[in-house]
Amino acid sequence: MESAAEAAEPAPAAEPEPVSEPKAAPAEQKPVTESAPVAEPEPAQPEPVVPAEPVTPAEPEPAPAPAKPKTEAPEKVGSRLTRLKEKLAKSSNPFGKALFNILAKDNLSEADWEDVEDTLLLADVGAEASMDLVDDLRTDARVTGKSTPDQVRAALKEKLLDLVGRDTDRRLNADKPGANKPSVIIMVGVNGTGKTTTAGKLARLFVSENKKVVMGAADTFRAAAADQLETWGARVNVPVVRSDKDGADPASVAFEASAKAKEDNADVLIIDTAGRLQNKANLMDELGKIRRVTEKNLPVDEVLLVLDATTGQNGMTQAKVFAEAIGITGVVLSKLDGSAKGGIVVSVQKALGVPVKLVGLGEGPDDLAPFDPEGFVDGILA
Repeated sequence: MESAAEAAEPAPAAEPEPVSEPKAAPAEQKPVTESAPVAEPEPAQPEPVVPAEPVTPAEPEPAPAPAKPKTEAPEKVGSRLTRLKEKLAKSSNPFGKALFNILAKDNLSEADWEDVEDTLLLADVGAEASMDLVDDLRTDARVTGKSTPDQVRAALKEKLLDLVGRDTDRRLNADKPGANKPSVIIMVGVNGTGKTTTAGKLARLFVSENKKVVMGAADTFRAAAADQLETWGARVNVPVVRSDKDGADPASVAFEASAKAKEDNADVLIIDTAGRLQNKANLMDELGKIRRVTEKNLPVDEVLLVLDATTGQNGMTQAKVFAEAIGITGVVLSKLDGSAKGGIVVSVQKALGVPVKLVGLGEGPDDLAPFDPEGFVDGILA
């Protein structure tokens, strides 16, 4: 039995458990306090978008229309003929004056007659025509006898008029009574003779006579030929039918031009054509096709061959090629300034069998006039 003392002895106190120091929480971690769950807010409904009224863009100011060329009033035929005489009279070396100076001598020697023939040849009258004229002058008493200068001039004028052809009908077919309407004129000739320019000047001539004109730019192979023709037409309000691209079929342009002229009830249709001679056969075939296609709409009344008068006899070979391939009805002599080459009027008519109908005497837009034999001879003898 335990004694009371032992029982009264208190039991040894329990050693307290070592208390560890609390660890510091990492800085980034914050104590999380549990709380009642919070309901997530419903996403805000977007406000209805009211479509803005469409803004009409400001209309751009229209670009100014290109200025139209000022319409010109072409010169009338009468004043053109007067200027033709004046220009011939003022030219530097007309062959008529040279002839007169020889024939006005008191006594003509054989050498003088040779000078007469040489002068005619240099003037491009042609060998056969020169010999015929010399023979006529040798038998004329006003030249071989004792005569005044006026009598010599009168004799020379008559002989030259006979040579040029005083009674030849030189009217354009469009100007003749009963002409077709529209009257179709096809312009042919070698490039460089002034063919397109002559077509434009011819349109002005018809406009001066109050005729309604349409032009067709069927020279589709030469750069800017159609532009050139349009420039001429715009100055006198003449419409030009052309292709949109270079190298187009010339016959199709001619066909469209003839259709428009017919639709517009024009008085005259002028068709410009190409003049390349690199391959004569192809060129002539092309010209023939243009004529055939045009005649599906309208008959062709006139084919005018444009020759550069300054080329003289060198142009005669070209002229004969065109005459043989396409039926020409007349000749236009461009650049006939009354110089020593004036005799080309005689030789071209003799070689081609068709009359010179028009002559160009300068660069001016109205320097194209009907050929007047008496005015021509008067001018070169002035």
